[in-house]
Amino acid sequence: MREALDKAAARFAELEAKSADPSVLSDSGAYAALMKELRALEPLVSAYRALQDAEREAADVEELANSDDTSLAALADEEHRACLARIAELTDELERLLLPRDPNDERNVIVEIRAGAGGEEAALFAAVLYRMYTMYAERIGFRTARIGANETDLGGFREISFSVEGEGAYSLFRFESGVHRVQRVPVTESQGRIQTSTVTVAVLPEVDEVEVSINPADITMESCKSSGAGGQHINKTESAVRLTHKPTGIVVECQEERSQFKNRDKAMKMLRARLYDMELRAQQTAIANERKNQVGTGDRSERIRTYNYPQGRVTDHRIGLSLYNIEKVLDGGLDELIAALRNEDAARKMQEKDK
Repeated sequence: MREALDKAAARFAELEAKSADPSVLSDSGAYAALMKELRALEPLVSAYRALQDAEREAADVEELANSDDTSLAALADEEHRACLARIAELTDELERLLLPRDPNDERNVIVEIRAGAGGEEAALFAAVLYRMYTMYAERIGFRTARIGANETDLGGFREISFSVEGEGAYSLFRFESGVHRVQRVPVTESQGRIQTSTVTVAVLPEVDEVEVSINPADITMESCKSSGAGGQHINKTESAVRLTHKPTGIVVECQEERSQFKNRDKAMKMLRARLYDMELRAQQTAIANERKNQVGTGDRSERIRTYNYPQGRVTDHRIGLSLYNIEKVLDGGLDELIAALRNEDAARKMQEKDK
């Protein structure tokens, strides 16, 4: 571990020196790449420096603990134990930081939410999840933008897609893929009976053109009038775009912008993300088949979470965690759930590394 940490610290120092180089500062692309690598290394190097400080302090107080002055020795011994605890804590943190990261962790994402079993109630809960995710994203400083939506008369969504832009968006949202189950009394239920409905969530890492090559001849583009609320403009212009990728049969639509060009650009981003996701999921399935312990498969047919309104409970089935603060969670308070999932994932990776 020390060798890897020393290499990381040396690389960090090298990048810091380069960041002041006029030739790098004048090249926006090179400077952006350099700063991205610096930001990625900073938590690791900071923790390593803190570990080195703690080790030096432990060595200093250990000498005092052997002093003939009993009161001084007692104080030094207590301080030494505190240093050792800090060293153990930092060592654990560094082991987690050295684990291999998902190559998509820093990417922006496209989130797709689709109503499943439950009819109108499922569509209404899809709207609840959309609100939950956008509130969470905006609270942590990320930007969100709708790409397309199929609304119902009661304000639900049969399906809705939106982008989330921010450093590390995929690392925070990637555990949300799967089936979300809701148990509550629907607004349309007159007898007060609890209904169980499902909503499917897909989280796709956003990719660049150079990463997914699409032959223009493989795409059929159709323009049409946008549907849903939007006033006279939507009813009169064919700004909505529908793209069909003939080799795979994937169809994407975008109608959120007034400009057909902007809608096509968003639709292409979505298509690239879908094609990349197909390849990524094939790789993940092959890896998952070899694993016995994991935080879910990411399969969209897998039930990952239940939201039980009568009990005020949210349960994540992958890690067996239940929280009795459903209102806070649905208002975007996902921090505890996401932290627990990331910790479980890190613990599993550490177990695999030790095998």
